[in-house]
Amino acid sequence: MTSAAILLAAPAMSAAAQEGGQTPLGQELESEWDGSLEELFLTFHRNPELSFRETETAKRMAAELKDAGFTVTENVGRTGVVGVMENGPGPVVMVRADMDGLPVKEQSGLDYASTATQEDIDGEVKPVMHACGHDTHITAMVGAARALAARKADWSGTLLFVVQPAEERIGGAKAMMEDGLYERFPKPDYALAFHVSADTPTGKIGLFPGITASSSDSVDITIHGVGAHGASPHMGKDPIVMGAEIVMALQTLVSREISPLAPGVVTVGSFHSGFKHNIISDEAKLQLTVRSNDNAVRETLIDGIKRIAANVGRMNGLPEDRLPEVRVGFESTPVTVNDPELTERVRSALTSGIGPDVLLAEDDNEGMGAEDFAYFAAPNTDVPGAYMWVGGTPQAVIDAAEAGGPPVPSHHSPQFKVNAEEAVTLGAEAMTVAALDLLPKS
Repeated sequence: MTSAAILLAAPAMSAAAQEGGQTPLGQELESEWDGSLEELFLTFHRNPELSFRETETAKRMAAELKDAGFTVTENVGRTGVVGVMENGPGPVVMVRADMDGLPVKEQSGLDYASTATQEDIDGEVKPVMHACGHDTHITAMVGAARALAARKADWSGTLLFVVQPAEERIGGAKAMMEDGLYERFPKPDYALAFHVSADTPTGKIGLFPGITASSSDSVDITIHGVGAHGASPHMGKDPIVMGAEIVMALQTLVSREISPLAPGVVTVGSFHSGFKHNIISDEAKLQLTVRSNDNAVRETLIDGIKRIAANVGRMNGLPEDRLPEVRVGFESTPVTVNDPELTERVRSALTSGIGPDVLLAEDDNEGMGAEDFAYFAAPNTDVPGAYMWVGGTPQAVIDAAEAGGPPVPSHHSPQFKVNAEEAVTLGAEAMTVAALDLLPKS
């Protein structure tokens, strides 16, 4: 049982709860898990759906929010779902959960592992797995929706629950915004979200001001060569050689063009060209991911990629109308920044409402993961946001890995798994406690 289950509920409701004999929030969510949330989680885990293909997941989430008393709109930003609950005057608090899975064949060893396959938006049939914990997020959202609906006497204002598609393609948040999320529905005064973390111990939450997720840009480079026989390379323009030159030159962008104190990543994840030993192909394709924590660095990296690609083409004698093409902006998200004032307020609420030891003392982030929650929150809108990490792996398992035991599977790994009960109940409790603090009863 998670430690959250034995701790008191938020201050705004704990006294009333005790006077009325009500079960504290954590214990109540544990009961919800045993009663129906576990079954809901298993349904989501066994039946994952790919980005912008989450039709059945969206239908189930719409039904769950309706049952909790929300007014629900479907097909927002293609497959997104929006639930609104109005409860008198006051602020609008947005709670967001993403729902898409990944094209990964599950090898977690769990007895409820996914065996699903689905046709992706590129037309290919792929295995599908919740390899990033989005099944945890949407299950926790249902728990929070029920808890807040049951406590309407304790808060005043409006809840905006956003079930977002296609986070894995970093396209769903943008699609919902372009579909009028903040025009068609009450615009939030605050935006909240969480992500389960395999690197964070169960029972713990990471929430810190400032940058919490990096920017991400997918970049495609198409190199137009001139095909020839492999025995007569002088008769062609080899796109593989040009691609290799581009790959190596790209390494200088981070090492030589941005400050060593400013993080940045340029990774070539895919290089495809040709199909026969003795044929020089007429085309090569590279796929890159670019990460940064600063918009100026982001622009430097993107501009550098375009410059390197074009000039490698020139160096190899390609005409101006045949230079490598760089495509960017189709899967992109800016930096996610936690508003300092809102973050401190939510931290205080979690400490008081769940317990003094629930928050991590320091940020242990060691990567440059991206998150399109950025499209909903400042500085990209005028809505302050707070994005937190909820522990998904028992401390003993993390300690064993650090001592040389089996490593904790990373997000997006076929072996990825989290302790769902602890993560779902703590995530639901955190969202409930934060929303109650932001929607005080007048």
